[in-house]
Amino acid sequence: MAHLIASIDQGTTSTRCILFDSQGRIFAQAQKEHRQIYPQPGFVEHDPDEIWANTQTVINEALENGKINFSDIHALGITNQRETTVVWDRITGKPFFNAIVWQDTRTADY
Repeated sequence: MAHLIASIDQGTTSTRCILFDSQGRIFAQAQKEHRQIYPQPGFVEHDPDEIWANTQTVINEALENGKINFSDIHALGITNQRETTVVWDRITGKPFFNAIVWQDTRTADY
């Protein structure tokens, strides 16, 4: 098997994993959308646990779609969504609240 590069794109509306071959061609991929949470006008949030679960899902689906094992991945790149903010509990690793998405306007005056 050729060496593959995995790219995880955790974006505003979905998470995707794309596997590239050594020539930069797409070998396999998977994508999963996540919920947009609007608790009130101007507020935009995401569930960090949902994003993490979706990330694990798309990695596994891309591997299945390419009929390969994780050991065939030789490099990994990650991109994420701008200034979205999550506060994590340092002991449990769990988020305290939903992520505040970069589109959220609650801090616009600051």
